[in-house]
Amino acid sequence: MSTFHHLHQQLKTLKLSGMLDAIETRVAQAEDGHLGYFDFLELLLEDEIARRARNSLSARIGRAHFDEVKTFEMFDFHADPTLPGQQIRDLATCRFLEAHACVLICGPVGVGKTHVAQALGVEACRRGYAVLFTKTARFLRDLGGGRADGSWEQRFRRYLKPDLLLLDDFGMQEFSPTQGEDLYQLIDERVGRGSLIVDLEPQSTGVVSALL
Repeated sequence: MSTFHHLHQQLKTLKLSGMLDAIETRVAQAEDGHLGYFDFLELLLEDEIARRARNSLSARIGRAHFDEVKTFEMFDFHADPTLPGQQIRDLATCRFLEAHACVLICGPVGVGKTHVAQALGVEACRRGYAVLFTKTARFLRDLGGGRADGSWEQRFRRYLKPDLLLLDDFGMQEFSPTQGEDLYQLIDERVGRGSLIVDLEPQSTGVVSALL
């Protein structure tokens, strides 16, 4: 067995896939005299760190349960001249998460509220925050099912855990007294412990985002 093949097996055993994928390229660079010993090792470590960062981001996005993975790179800031682009870009820095602040996104159907909300969620994932996205109706059905089978507390805690919770399509239907109570308790218990983004559809002409 060659030394190179033996090294492949060792990297597999140690689950260092980032190094494994890049080893041939790095060895070729070293043999061409472009890398010193420490440079070679440093680049291999960076390859592994980059792989783990990509996997961690992919896992966080998966756990967020976005309807679609929307990003600001995909968003047309010039489509609507009334769009508060600078305010949205400021929110995209995720500083509001450090303050456990909440964001209300208002506007009629079709102006991009859900895209903005999910893009903010993706930015939060990129920065290492735990995120959960859900339609408001889906959230209420989930808690309603919990009341029926006695698992309400367990289900409710799931919505308290993430650093950022996104409630999409808020205000699309009237709430029953029990649903209103569930929403009030959710908001009350998340205040000061985690951030909330609410996508609301009032009678307005554009996307308006505000810190609460």
